[in-house]
Amino acid sequence: MQKTFDDYLNDPRIKNEPMGLRITHAMRFKVQDETAGMSAAEKAAYYKQGTEALFTSLGLPPPKYASPGDRP
Repeated sequence: MQKTFDDYLNDPRIKNEPMGLRITHAMRFKVQDETAGMSAAEKAAYYKQGTEALFTSLGLPPPKYASPGDRP
């Protein structure tokens, strides 16, 4: 059974933290679980898909990607 965000939010490791920190830690735990066992290329695709979904939901144009060696 897949964990819900509330499951992550109520994790005993963070139950005594202020709510803002609990939310931050819960998001981190969720991403760690979702990306466990992924290769670097799979993680890059996971983050790219999430970024593009965020931009779309905000009505922004898709982000432009650059390689580390690219120079303006």
